[in-house]
Amino acid sequence: MCSSDLMDSGVLSGFYGSPGAQFLGGPKVREFEERWIDRFGYRHAISVNSGTSGLTAAVGAVGVGPGDEVICSPYTMSASATCVLFYGGVPVFADIDPETMCLGPRSIARRITPRTKAILVVHLFGRAAPMSEIVALARRHGLKVIEDAAQAPGAVHGGRPVGALGDIGVFSLNYHKHIHTGEGGVIVTDNDELADRCRMIRNHGENVIEASGLADISNLIGANYRLTEMQAAIGIEQLSRLDEILALRRDLARRVSGRLAGAPGLKTFSDAGSLGHAYYVYDLKFDATAMGLAREDFATAVNAELPVPVTSDDLPLQCGYVKPLYLNPVYQRRIAIGREGFPFTCRAEAQLDYAPGLCPVAERMHGRELMLSFLVRDPLTPRDVDDFADAVAKVVEHRADLQDRQWARLRKSA
Repeated sequence: MCSSDLMDSGVLSGFYGSPGAQFLGGPKVREFEERWIDRFGYRHAISVNSGTSGLTAAVGAVGVGPGDEVICSPYTMSASATCVLFYGGVPVFADIDPETMCLGPRSIARRITPRTKAILVVHLFGRAAPMSEIVALARRHGLKVIEDAAQAPGAVHGGRPVGALGDIGVFSLNYHKHIHTGEGGVIVTDNDELADRCRMIRNHGENVIEASGLADISNLIGANYRLTEMQAAIGIEQLSRLDEILALRRDLARRVSGRLAGAPGLKTFSDAGSLGHAYYVYDLKFDATAMGLAREDFATAVNAELPVPVTSDDLPLQCGYVKPLYLNPVYQRRIAIGREGFPFTCRAEAQLDYAPGLCPVAERMHGRELMLSFLVRDPLTPRDVDDFADAVAKVVEHRADLQDRQWARLRKSA
């Protein structure tokens, strides 16, 4: 996987945090970035040591500062919003569309204020957000668009890969993503200035400001977000497998959709099996009334029919994803950086709303309707999909017995 010349050289990181050629990293880092550009067609690819680092750099690069508002999805991994806090920005949560699980353009429009600086879109579960509408909305209001494509390498919208449909995007190379380097990430953009700013933030930009020639030096106090030569070498090999991985996931997704078609109380999404979908996971909607069972009881019964997983992360069927982000203590208590409420206090006149009920679709999907399966991931096979579908069919067939047990449990707890 890693070339012997890299190991023999002993040079496992090629970066220097000072002006010169090695400010941009070593040969493997540069090769990996070029391979990413060749694969997807972006103008720039900037490797970083995690998707979180990439999001933070992207927020800094577009110029978010204290008190600026960034519209975020409430239903995603926490870093998709906390990255805003590091530059003193304030996340403002808009609701998701139940048909895409991504930010809905109409909900975004209702959250735009004179303080809004950017929109941070998440392509959740590998499904592309409605970028044409979102970008058009952003352009009308003079806003930047950041794409969190951590779960969506290879996802397509309007015939173009996600990532640079807005102004700047970020992919993750964390170990459970489609391809990985253990930890890592890639920032992509077609904008030369944003690319330069991200490279500065990645690698102690304060040391090279004079040599850079950049006029706007805001947010260029850099960090160490650098990818190692070892990780880049792994990334080169992993990237060569991406098309194979996507094909497998899409094939398995089509098989899941076909086997679950017609099951009462289960609804697959309309894009199931789509070539534009990258399938980080397979998601579906649960209707407790149609099924006659509580969602959690249904998942427990299905999982009981299958081999015991190694960890809870390996469960074939899970309920919900993460609770809406604004319900976490950071937002409920408005304590992020320091103890005095920064950056939430930057806009004393703003009425920041993080109350339960803020995003009813996200709360409904998490609490009642959304189910997730990891059946689309290697090394799972069509046989695993069939075993899962057979388990679902068995539970559906015997759900009357489960209903009786459910009612007995409720009576006992009353």
